[in-house]
Amino acid sequence: MKQHFFHAYPAIDHALNEVNQIINSQITIKNTSLHEALQHMASNGGKYLRPAFFLLFADIGNKKVDDRSRLIKIAASLEILHMATLIHDDIIDDSPKRRGAVSIQAAFGKDTAVYSGDFLFTAFFSLLVETMATSPYLARNAQTMRKILTGELGQMANRFDLNQSLLDYYRNVNGKTAALFSLAAEEGAHFGCSSHHTTVLAKRIGQNIGISFQILDDILDYSGDARLNKPVLEDLATGVYSLPLLLTLQNHRDELKPFLAKKRQMTIADMEQVQRLVINYGGVTKAQEIARKFTQKAQSEIQKLPNSRTRRLLTLMANKLLTRVN
Repeated sequence: MKQHFFHAYPAIDHALNEVNQIINSQITIKNTSLHEALQHMASNGGKYLRPAFFLLFADIGNKKVDDRSRLIKIAASLEILHMATLIHDDIIDDSPKRRGAVSIQAAFGKDTAVYSGDFLFTAFFSLLVETMATSPYLARNAQTMRKILTGELGQMANRFDLNQSLLDYYRNVNGKTAALFSLAAEEGAHFGCSSHHTTVLAKRIGQNIGISFQILDDILDYSGDARLNKPVLEDLATGVYSLPLLLTLQNHRDELKPFLAKKRQMTIADMEQVQRLVINYGGVTKAQEIARKFTQKAQSEIQKLPNSRTRRLLTLMANKLLTRVN
């Protein structure tokens, strides 16, 4: 049985294993290389965060949902979309690893990786057509895909850019990470028959959780723990200047610029020196404080949700997820 980030909570874990079964049924394909690559991706320890939040918010409405299988399929569609974006990210970044294991593009080659990502997009669309062909959320999913792409394009445009602003950073994060968390929470509340007010609240909670989650992930690039499967300085090496570095650049540009100006020619020693400067000048600490504010905002809004049992569980989940970096 696949273990998830939420395996300590049996009610969620049972539903997520049903999601896993749907995903496995969707990624079966006759092409041997693609089938092996997709199975490799599916078995590499995904935490299923987005489907988990979808299912939790679907329970907020406290009403009996007639078609539970529909909820499981929508939850699966969110993870499939996430998997597709990860595969394409690894191709762009030429990443050798994903979740602590060899990435698809490193293990099977870029051609197979591209086709694998494309195939997952078709699986995502198939589930959408099956579950929400007449729903306005079909359009919302399309809009979210556009936001994710816009965020990724913004990040690409800002690579190695010493003049990238914090506003640029937040715009990119809102797209490439927060948009899918926000969609998961919003459509969970909607398809769980919550009120319009609760659905709007869920959307904001998902966005704040997504922003905080990405900031904490960016912090790991400078203070990573091997147990969390996050390679240290990977973003820096590819020119992705995340929040800890941008905050340090505000007051210590002259010290950082000689190293960053080398771009892809930076040595490991150069990157380690940048890492030391970012940590010593408080870039990590300041980023943690900003993440904490988004976390607190999410937690404050979670307390406004109507369903007390699910609300308590969401509070525990958000705490566990958003405090994984000390």
